[in-house]
Amino acid sequence: MEFDVSELSDILKKQISQYKNKLDVSKVGQVVEVGDGTARIYGLSDAMVGEILQFENDVFGEVFNLEEDSIGAIIYGEYVKVKAGSDVRPAGRLMSVPTGKELLGRVIDPLCRPVDGGPGIKTQTTRLIESQAPGIVQRQPVKQPLQTGLKCVDSMIPIGRGQRELIIGDRKTGKTAIALDIIINQKGKDVICVYVAIGQKESSIAQVVDILKKYGALEYTIVIAASAGDSAPMQYIAPYSGCTIAEYFMYEQHRDTLCIYDDLSKHAIAYRQLSLLLRRPPGREAYPGDIFYLHSRLLERSAKLSDKLGGGSLTALPIVETLEGQISSYIPTNIISITDGQIYLQKSLFHSGIRPAVDVGTSVSRVGGHAQVNAMKKVASRLRLDLASFWELQNFSRLGTELDSATQIRLDRGSRMVELLKQAQFAPMDVGRQVITIFSGITGLLDDVPVIAVGQFMEAFLQWLSQEHRDYIDEINKTKELNDKLIAALTSAMHKYKKLQDGKGAI
Repeated sequence: MEFDVSELSDILKKQISQYKNKLDVSKVGQVVEVGDGTARIYGLSDAMVGEILQFENDVFGEVFNLEEDSIGAIIYGEYVKVKAGSDVRPAGRLMSVPTGKELLGRVIDPLCRPVDGGPGIKTQTTRLIESQAPGIVQRQPVKQPLQTGLKCVDSMIPIGRGQRELIIGDRKTGKTAIALDIIINQKGKDVICVYVAIGQKESSIAQVVDILKKYGALEYTIVIAASAGDSAPMQYIAPYSGCTIAEYFMYEQHRDTLCIYDDLSKHAIAYRQLSLLLRRPPGREAYPGDIFYLHSRLLERSAKLSDKLGGGSLTALPIVETLEGQISSYIPTNIISITDGQIYLQKSLFHSGIRPAVDVGTSVSRVGGHAQVNAMKKVASRLRLDLASFWELQNFSRLGTELDSATQIRLDRGSRMVELLKQAQFAPMDVGRQVITIFSGITGLLDDVPVIAVGQFMEAFLQWLSQEHRDYIDEINKTKELNDKLIAALTSAMHKYKKLQDGKGAI
């Protein structure tokens, strides 16, 4: 085989001309100590808080603490691969996650890597995990309702788009069920949902995903899973990742978004673990001093943006678990003071069969009627006060005191309203049916129906109405109004239905 010397010479000259004598200069630190998802590093004096760190074996983390002679870092992923004495390099950029429409319908970890067994996700954009909340000028008042499909919530504790409403209660009282009902009710309403599971069992997260698939809600939902088996750093960053993804749709796509953090009490525990491992001074209940700021900087990012910024919104529904109903404990009171109201679920109501087990006396929405449609505002303006009064009267009546007829009528009507507000799980109801249900209860149209049969009677009436007078329901859904003509028509329809039932011997 012969070589062409001139051709070989040309190739060598070309390679030499393209050679650039540049040194790859990068600062390198050294891991001094490794803990449970944390590391202490020496030698990175110019590191920034929140900066990405690249460890050996393709593991990365984030700068968490800046100290006089070292830095404290949290490690994402397989922290067992990080050994003392190994090298660490700063990436020169702050922590960010991929965002985009490609995440819709997927189950991902807090770093936006798929965990549902599906194909890899390639997105076009990234956003910083930590970003500044919009200021007052960038916001507009919360006045557009976010319909939950739950009668007791939409009538008494309305939620507006851009609001922060806390769901709080003891373990196993239906907190996650309410959140899932709200997600399912957003079908066809052009709302992007992000569900962040923090510190839950993997089987519980899988069950949530199956429910969302069953009701066709996964296609507009992103599930972020940081299970109990994941490290504390992954649980710590999960809600910020969820908020960042929701912000992409709010700022870039001008869409309405809903972000559910389930739950922030486990998030606080994960943060406490990291802080103690990195020797931050402990305070009350061993939480660090900035535990309030941990959640305030997350929830303050929820907003209804001004029209100039596209009018998108981010509604936050944080969930907090209490112990034996102690809503006055440390983390619950922190988050209550940050949010715009709370839906309090009471264990005793849950076990007595009242579901959703919403305690109307403790629950509140600070946006109130501004986030209600006019029809609901008209029929439910006094419902919350009347029900709170009913529960007090019922407790009084248990003393065996003789009651006058007016008090007895209030008790009977209150009992019927409690029955009317009961609702099956994963069965959200449109505004029209909700308004008709509450209207029938508060006007006394159901006073002659036995208390035990009220729920079944109302369900049958709505079914009959949707067949015989569908236009009544459609008019409320379309106009969001309840005028005098429609009130007369509904009253007439109720009397007509009762006559039909009397003929069949149903009542």
